[in-house]
Amino acid sequence: MIQVSLAILYREGKFLFQLRDNIPGIIHPGVWGLFGGHLEGEETPELCLKRELIEEIGYQVSDLVLFKEYGDSLVNRFVFYAPLTVDLSQLVLNEGWDMGLLTTENIKAGECYSHKAGMVRLIGTPHQRILLDFITQKLI
Repeated sequence: MIQVSLAILYREGKFLFQLRDNIPGIIHPGVWGLFGGHLEGEETPELCLKRELIEEIGYQVSDLVLFKEYGDSLVNRFVFYAPLTVDLSQLVLNEGWDMGLLTTENIKAGECYSHKAGMVRLIGTPHQRILLDFITQKLI
């Protein structure tokens, strides 16, 4: 089974999302999703996420809190949350097409406009479900 760690990073009531590259053959191409990635070797889910955030956006997070574990027949997702303590302009997008701070309204609607794509793009279904669950629990 595939194991991944995902980050709910929040700032000023908004949530950081990555617009995935629009490349056929990758999982969820061209949709908004949470930052994160696959566990490697004997890595813990928390260490995996810290590594992925440095690789993907150059962000070093210290205090991650486990929100939930979501599993299905193909993927087990470890979902953590933490505040985004820097401005979006201080992040460097090393992986993906775009990134942005999405509002609760964007998440409920299941879509958000991307300036780099020049169009509205959908939010990936599992990522939308996770965020709606998170918002409902009012942890921030």
